[in-house]
Amino acid sequence: MRHRMVSDLMTTSVVRVHRDTGFKEIAKLFAEYDVTAVPVVDDEDRPVGVVSEADLLRKEAAQRDPAGLLPLPHPEPAARARAEAADAGGLMNTPAVTARPQWTVVEAAQVMESRGVKRLPVVDETDRLVGIVSRADLLRIFLRGDSAIREEISGDVLLRTLGIPPDTITVRVVDGRVSLKGAVERASLVPLVVRLCQGVDGVVDVSADLRPRTDDTSADPAPTDTRRAGLAT
Repeated sequence: MRHRMVSDLMTTSVVRVHRDTGFKEIAKLFAEYDVTAVPVVDDEDRPVGVVSEADLLRKEAAQRDPAGLLPLPHPEPAARARAEAADAGGLMNTPAVTARPQWTVVEAAQVMESRGVKRLPVVDETDRLVGIVSRADLLRIFLRGDSAIREEISGDVLLRTLGIPPDTITVRVVDGRVSLKGAVERASLVPLVVRLCQGVDGVVDVSADLRPRTDDTSADPAPTDTRRAGLAT
């Protein structure tokens, strides 16, 4: 099984700025290249922060309402300093949260979720910028066709990884939802089959109706329907 890496999904032509890049120049880059954020790099092309549309919009939000209908904003000192900043060094979120090209989609997604960011500059072993990956890029794995998912499960998961002949388990995939029906040699294989299928790129959900020929998990008789036995997802 080969999981898609960040290197497979990232954008390598990265629009970047330096600390002294001005507010208006950043806004022009957003419009020209149709991007919503840019990494800020040092003289060695190492990311030191990220400036997003939200950072630019903060300046507008800090202004007094021309009609005088809204209350005067009173941001905290740090927020006020960023709202008043005129270059990338003052506007950026720092430090930059980065990824490595060899990370899996799962690793990148977990970092985005835990750090509350929408994209990750990608750096090499010397921490120099080599790409950028966004949430939209990671979601591209779910554009995989059902036939490609089915072939990977039948060939890579069942046959080559577990040694299960594909003709013993029927694999159906509809809109990324996988259903498995058939027989396996041992009951302990059922959760393993399900877990490996869940790890295939592009899979949304897995349900299993797998009947074990022998029950090696307990002294009780083997269940005839793994969904009733709590072994399916």
